[in-house]
Amino acid sequence: MIRTGLGKDLHRLVSGRRFLLGGVEIPSAKGELGHSDGDVLCHAVIDAILGAAGLGDIGEFFPSGDPFYKDANSWELLRKAKEKVTAAGWKVLNIDCVVTCEEPKILPYREKIRASLAKALEMDIDSVFVKGKTNEGLGETGKDEAVEALAVCLLEKK
Repeated sequence: MIRTGLGKDLHRLVSGRRFLLGGVEIPSAKGELGHSDGDVLCHAVIDAILGAAGLGDIGEFFPSGDPFYKDANSWELLRKAKEKVTAAGWKVLNIDCVVTCEEPKILPYREKIRASLAKALEMDIDSVFVKGKTNEGLGETGKDEAVEALAVCLLEKK
């Protein structure tokens, strides 16, 4: 059996926070505001794999109202979500992601992000891809007020 999953996340950008994508810190004047570390890409991938496995979503497993997850490392949350998916009998075959923001540019960091996600998901880097896009000045991402991530995944029943 094969299943697909879709994940999406969006976080406001503010001064004084780190900018994280897929567990990789990227130099930036602004970072993601969130209950955890705000890593939108890890959050989107978590939702994609949990949804594809029919297990729920990030808010069910790692609720933002729970003080335990305050400033949590989203890369570690992704590893935990992957363990839940594996325990349910699924194997992650591939991940494809899009990150939308005006700054910073994603391309110079893409390979590090791919490698980081591949490590968290215990899969080959060739099965993980990340694209950076801008919103051409439109909306909150285009005005450099937010960053958005979309992720799709393919799972196979073991």
